[in-house]
Amino acid sequence: MTLGHPLRFERIFLEKVWGGRALERTPGIELPPEIRVGETWEVVDRDAERSIVSDGPFAGKTLGELVHEHGRELLGASRPTPEGRFPLLVKYIDASENLSIQVHPDKAAAARIGGTSEGKTEAWYILAAEPGSVVWCGLKAGVTREELAEHANEPGVETMLARWEVRPGDCITVPGGTVHAIGAGVTLLEVQQNSDTTYRIYDWGRVGLDGNPRETHLEQALEVAAFGEKPRPPVRDSEPDDAQAESSRVRLSHTDHFAIDVLEVRGRAELSTAGRFAVYSVVSGSGSLELDGREHTLRSGDTLLLPASTPAHVVAGDSLTLVVSTDGGER
Repeated sequence: MTLGHPLRFERIFLEKVWGGRALERTPGIELPPEIRVGETWEVVDRDAERSIVSDGPFAGKTLGELVHEHGRELLGASRPTPEGRFPLLVKYIDASENLSIQVHPDKAAAARIGGTSEGKTEAWYILAAEPGSVVWCGLKAGVTREELAEHANEPGVETMLARWEVRPGDCITVPGGTVHAIGAGVTLLEVQQNSDTTYRIYDWGRVGLDGNPRETHLEQALEVAAFGEKPRPPVRDSEPDDAQAESSRVRLSHTDHFAIDVLEVRGRAELSTAGRFAVYSVVSGSGSLELDGREHTLRSGDTLLLPASTPAHVVAGDSLTLVVSTDGGER
């Protein structure tokens, strides 16, 4: 068998002490009952968490197996991680409470720390935000390593971070080394490097699901945090130049590791993978993906991975918004 059609995966639900039920509203995901879902992992290729194809001829295969057995068809010009894994991790996040103030290493810092540390750059596409909801992203000008260390275990540590009020359609890029936190009342889609390395600085005096205080990692955090970098404000999703056009596509984030576009469809959009994989995250509306005479239904909350070998195709819908993620190579 060869790849060449969209892949859907079984969704992975992660209970978090700061999670809730907001993903049932936006983007409209059916959640397991009676747990506080903080994250749903849509596309992942790791040892502990593996996306499994949910239907079609590859049903039951893990994403890692597809990378290993069909790497050229799946990735095209994109590259796997040095360990041979799929390069991105895509997830939804419900921050019903503030997430910890934390930092991820960049590649160089991860190499200095060694062990299981992995570089992690990420970006957030805001789906919903209660009035006044904020994110913290980047240290304010002049904050030093010594000052951050001195105040790391105090509630006022967030005053050292740049604070941005957010609204749906905003996109924030968070390079490795950026001290950050997602504030309560924010629901978002996160696209990131395939890494799960997080160093917590402050966790609001909270206990975990086990009733014990959650661990912090100040020594590692100070080692990998970037000081003196200018904070990055949110990028606003702009109105299309031609409101009558059937579709519009805007680049919101581009790093060495991934690129993120928002695609608005008000009719039909002719698309191509351009020889690289693409993850289509349906964040609102409904429609269809038409390929080789077959229609694939698209509903809010759906995630599809299109292999690089997928032929040209059409996405149709009356009011459909997709976040399109791929690697950071030139398209």
